[in-house]
Amino acid sequence: MKNFLKELPIAHRGLHDETKPENSLAAYRAAAEAGYAMETDVRFSKDGALVILHDDDLSRLAGDPRRVDECTLEELKKLRLCGSEEQIPTFAEFLETVNGRAPLLIEIKDMPKVKGKRIAKAIADEIDRLGYKGEYAIQSFNPFYVKAYKKLRPAVPCGILANRDMANKNSRLAWKIKARFLSRLRFNFLVKPDFISYGFWTLPHKWVTKFKGTKLAWTVRSEADEQRARRDTDNIIFENYLPKK
Repeated sequence: MKNFLKELPIAHRGLHDETKPENSLAAYRAAAEAGYAMETDVRFSKDGALVILHDDDLSRLAGDPRRVDECTLEELKKLRLCGSEEQIPTFAEFLETVNGRAPLLIEIKDMPKVKGKRIAKAIADEIDRLGYKGEYAIQSFNPFYVKAYKKLRPAVPCGILANRDMANKNSRLAWKIKARFLSRLRFNFLVKPDFISYGFWTLPHKWVTKFKGTKLAWTVRSEADEQRARRDTDNIIFENYLPKK
């Protein structure tokens, strides 16, 4: 069996375009039909439902100023993605739509006050409840989420997300300290990840070069980006073009 993390390009938030918004079921159906693996984002709603959306708030994708965790699932389902008819999917709807037709790279979004054990168990329980048999892997910027899922499901590949300029994204001192450790993969001794996903524009990086496991590059948006990314990594997470499989 092929290792999809190494050998099959991964569609970032589905195979999205002007008619199929990112993180929509339409984008995920398109990725499966095109024969790509796909990346998705999972987080909690206010009432503890697992939903698929990248951003912390709803302003960019749904024109609503609230945070996702300020809304119940019922409130989220009233919104539409990017002016389309597509709703914000639940994690269950996403799994039922893919139905094992393509490998999944599931990013657990970093959520304040949400412990790793809670979110890891919620995801694993939903996969078990649906009897989902498709191939998948887990990744997160939060190393404690990765560690929790790896402990819960040791057979599932789990990886760390990072890039070299993470500390510039937030002014909080606590974040800068965490980001510095993440960018240098200093949590790897604790998590023992099976793979890493690293921002390709900050490569090469000696800490990535030293890592012995599978290396992914994100987010690649052109053939030129891909050529650059593949010098330092095994595979790509892509959008806005169609790489060769």
